[in-house]
Amino acid sequence: MATTTLLTLQQFLELPDDDLFHELDQGELIAMPPPQEIHGRMQTRLAAILYQFVSQHHLGDVVTGAGFLLTQDPATVRAPDVAFLRAGHPPVTGTYRQSAPDLAVEIVSPSDTPRDLIRKVNQYLEAGGRAVWLLYPASREIHVFEPNSGPRILTPGQTLDAPEILPGFSVRVEEFFD
Repeated sequence: MATTTLLTLQQFLELPDDDLFHELDQGELIAMPPPQEIHGRMQTRLAAILYQFVSQHHLGDVVTGAGFLLTQDPATVRAPDVAFLRAGHPPVTGTYRQSAPDLAVEIVSPSDTPRDLIRKVNQYLEAGGRAVWLLYPASREIHVFEPNSGPRILTPGQTLDAPEILPGFSVRVEEFFD
């Protein structure tokens, strides 16, 4: 049985640049290759749609690829593809915001396993996140997770909304994939 060396947050911050994307899962280093082009296009499109709505309605901030410290000891640092933070959050002090974003969005890659995705969803929600969206490019589906409810699966022709955190937001699913 292999043993895993767990990293502290400080050790994680001191890692040399190796051209990979890293997250920390309860002290375990997770390394991922850079995303493929379709992932980048979807991330840009999603961030633009959210940013336009959020800024127009003065609801908060939209960020891409930013790390969030979800747990301290052992440390869990996750970086959703796109995140929304409602207005009123205190400014970041230190390296990472020490909470989950109100909305975390992950664009599912072929290498993502269902087990790993559900783990991330649970980590965001347990750290105070209000919603997590998983976008599946291959099936053009959006899976919506919120605390205390089962997942909703949306397909093209349906509308994605988030009245609790983005009042008035409503976008047809296909707009994220076209």
